[in-house]
Amino acid sequence: MSFLLFVLPLLFHLGTRAANAADTFGSGGNITDGETLVSAGGSFTMGFFSLGVPARRYLGIWFSVSEDTVCWVANRARPINGGSGVLVLGDGGRLLLLDGGGQVAWSSNSSGASASAVAELLNTGNLVVRDRASSHLLWQSFDHPSNTLLPGMKTGKNLWTGAEWYITSWSSPTDPAPGLYRRGLETEVLPENAVWRGNVKTYRTGPWNGLYFNGVPDMVSYANFFTYKLTISSGEVTYGYDAKAGAPLSRITLSDTGMLQRLAWDSSSQGWKTFYSAPRDACDAYARCGAFGLCDAGAASTSFCGCVEGFAPASPSAWDMRDTSPTRTTPRRWTREESDWRSAGRGALPTAPVAYAASDIRGAGRHGCIIWSGDIVDARYVDEGQDLYLRLAKSELAEDVKAGKRKRKMSVRVIATICVSGAAAIILLFHIKNEAVRLEEGRPPNATAVTSIDLATLQKGTRSFSPRKVRGQGAFGVVYEGQLPKDHPLVGGLPSRKVAVKRLKLSSSLPNRVLSDYKREVEIVGNLCHDNLARLLAYCNDGDERILVYEYVEKRSLDLYIFGKPSARASLNWAKRLEIIRGICQGVWYLHQGSGENIVHRDLKPSNVLLDQNNVPKIADFGTLKLFHEDQTGAQTVVISPGYASPEYAEHGEMTPKCDVFSFGVVLLEVISGRRNNATPSVISHTDTQAWRLWEEHRVLDLLDTAVAPPAQLRSGSEDLSSELRRCIQIGLLCVQQSPGDRPAISAVLAILGSQDSPLEQPKGPMKQLRPTGNDGMSPDLESSTVVHLT
Repeated sequence: MSFLLFVLPLLFHLGTRAANAADTFGSGGNITDGETLVSAGGSFTMGFFSLGVPARRYLGIWFSVSEDTVCWVANRARPINGGSGVLVLGDGGRLLLLDGGGQVAWSSNSSGASASAVAELLNTGNLVVRDRASSHLLWQSFDHPSNTLLPGMKTGKNLWTGAEWYITSWSSPTDPAPGLYRRGLETEVLPENAVWRGNVKTYRTGPWNGLYFNGVPDMVSYANFFTYKLTISSGEVTYGYDAKAGAPLSRITLSDTGMLQRLAWDSSSQGWKTFYSAPRDACDAYARCGAFGLCDAGAASTSFCGCVEGFAPASPSAWDMRDTSPTRTTPRRWTREESDWRSAGRGALPTAPVAYAASDIRGAGRHGCIIWSGDIVDARYVDEGQDLYLRLAKSELAEDVKAGKRKRKMSVRVIATICVSGAAAIILLFHIKNEAVRLEEGRPPNATAVTSIDLATLQKGTRSFSPRKVRGQGAFGVVYEGQLPKDHPLVGGLPSRKVAVKRLKLSSSLPNRVLSDYKREVEIVGNLCHDNLARLLAYCNDGDERILVYEYVEKRSLDLYIFGKPSARASLNWAKRLEIIRGICQGVWYLHQGSGENIVHRDLKPSNVLLDQNNVPKIADFGTLKLFHEDQTGAQTVVISPGYASPEYAEHGEMTPKCDVFSFGVVLLEVISGRRNNATPSVISHTDTQAWRLWEEHRVLDLLDTAVAPPAQLRSGSEDLSSELRRCIQIGLLCVQQSPGDRPAISAVLAILGSQDSPLEQPKGPMKQLRPTGNDGMSPDLESSTVVHLT
């Protein structure tokens, strides 16, 4: 009764209603049966609907162009009888779906409370509840999928809580209650999508190979529409996809019979086109041919099943009765001298890691090795792939040679890493193992890996912040060389006792901004871990002091070498410079995608890249970084380093990951040429000796720093080096194109940097060198923001 007393006033509240705000309604507002919300772009509609039985009403979201295509249902298992349903947004930010009697048919269970909550249907199809004042997200429908995966959604696992995201089939075409099938990301060993019927796996895509799931090579054919996103971070292992600009409306659905489909809307025919469906044939049925069996969809005469080399049916009579249980034709325990590896051809990699396959990172130029020590299950022929090798007795190999056997090739589903710098299994298992340890230790999801350090220790280690210990100075802080006591806890995990101590200048003209950047740097950078990022070790908050302690990087910043004395420039030959370029790219990729946080650095330049004793680059100076998804609204500090800021950022303060891509392109060309872009003329200007003109005149070899190799020597030297240099310069020019849409994503840059044969687009140029203009040197679009020019 008390609950009804709480609810009934809401039903008659005169607050915001759907009719007044097409895509939102606020606290106390409601939507009744017959009213709808329509996303700002018009792509999606939310309201009440029926399926088969008119009296059974559901609240859901559907495509506006196809009203019978429902992509999300709130009250899946509890329909409302009649047209008396109402969706209410309570004062605490909780969505309540009530029937005519005031009973709750569904609720959002929003975490946290907000006195100024607002519900909004986004043009992605995502229903969100957020705090109006802070824009903090309280709840979203994308975290609670039905039977449809939309661009921007994800499936996978939260490594902190153990929660999983997956889509679940309807019970029938007219009953949206959770059905028998679910589709999600397999995260225990190698990431791959799979469909289960209850606890029984019915279909798998094969592992991720860096570009697509290797059992679904047709993903490449529609990659111009979508960006595939596999994320491994400290908090999650997930897969999803985004729609590229101009892509049609799309969805992935799981039917009540377990059929998986990717569909796209064809505006000309006003219907859905099927891009992909699974299972496609008999061999898509999981483990159809049993352990060590090999499925061939074109071999109906053998019931599609055969044995991999070195195996035969355990019982021929049972095999005839479709009991697919192969066994080895020779004993399995051999010495090293008695066995060797034989290619089984090109076929679909099994699920359980006797065999091995290369961890082929498509286009990234790196290779690893995946080894199976258990049964091989669910191997089949598919298009595209790589060799799978089996360990066989040498007697069998000799018999094959003697008999002149020739094996038919099959396409193996490629194993690869989502992180383009290593073997997938090792990296994934490493992350999962570490996260399991962190869970056992009870570290909260938002905790950082850094600890606090007392001011007295830092004062002693820097000799009271002596000017003689200064190693660098920027707009917001001074960096000192420090020394930790030999018994300090941090020393045990470091190569030396030296540290870099970054002391913020709180007396600057932007104290509030500096404090905000400091807090963000601790919270975000403390959870980042990558070989190409400077490692944050500790922080100090003591009175007015705000100090950050980083690992000490021996050789200091990259600019000292590429712009320094001839001897310093000559110390970085072409091979070293290329590795530095790749390392910087890997670091930016980690910030943008690999960390799972979508971080934009905003001030990438050689002085913010450090070199360790092995010339491994480490991106530093994170005071300007931003979490991209958190900074789409509100005033921001626009940090501009002349020569490195992209045109859209310098002119209008428009920040996206493509700003870092532009800066990376500039850095790449500077590393090659040894010439500063913020000088006159700049590296990417259209003068006789600069990149664009040399590119247009096919004289790119003249751009290489003469301290590395004089042009004449280069032309008469290795053709491989010349080819690498031309390709690298082309990549740099692609990155510094004026339009962000023309620049590649950093993941694509990383892939093509590691490949010698993948095709490249022709860059558009020359680049206009833009500077902020308008009142007081600022564009009108930047007048509401704080603009900081760095040197």
